[in-house]
Amino acid sequence: MKKNSSIGLVVTILIFSILFIPKIIDRIQNDTTVGSNRSVKPGHKGLDFIRIDNEARKVPEFIYLNQDSLYISNEDYADKVYLVEFFFTRCPSICPIMNKNMKKIYDIYGHREDFGIASFTIDPEHDTPSVLKSYAEFYVDKNPYWHFLTTPDKSDVYALANKGFNIFAEVNPAVAGGFEHQGYFALIDRNGYIRSRQDDYGNPKVYYLGLDQEGDEQQDVALLIEDIERLLNE
Repeated sequence: MKKNSSIGLVVTILIFSILFIPKIIDRIQNDTTVGSNRSVKPGHKGLDFIRIDNEARKVPEFIYLNQDSLYISNEDYADKVYLVEFFFTRCPSICPIMNKNMKKIYDIYGHREDFGIASFTIDPEHDTPSVLKSYAEFYVDKNPYWHFLTTPDKSDVYALANKGFNIFAEVNPAVAGGFEHQGYFALIDRNGYIRSRQDDYGNPKVYYLGLDQEGDEQQDVALLIEDIERLLNE
């Protein structure tokens, strides 16, 4: 019986060696082992560029008034890592949650000259610079790198959201507050390109949800903080 058991053990080891050891070696050589860190996907070392028609999407040019009635353009964010969101001050639903989470990020990076935030109102008829200033004071105290932005041309901000960033925003009297929009944050690198990590299937995540997701082990805001850090250190 002991002899038969020894033979069986040897056969088992041989089968394991033939079937699995070459695969393990191949994975190590090709650096495709999967870890628990979702920041780096197999075969992918950095953050993706968001591509449309196979071209990396760059932030379009813009020039808006901020809460201090100063003109702010995309050039003011040159050489900075920054975030973009679309919101409105009278929003009764998702905007307070978005800006609560944006404030968490600001508290970490708001002191850095190479970091910024651009918050575009989708209700510019109401959200004048003075309205935005009162709203901004709830979140930030005289920080030159978080701008709450408005424009007299309402159609321009919808074009910027829907075409420039592919983040949906429009007037909708049927919903609370009168405006419908997505609660996404866009991450922009120092060269003005929209960047993203990959999802679990190897595709660009595209945007980060600025809302709290019940039941999710790791919120998008936590992932975004990791990715801001990566871009700041590039």
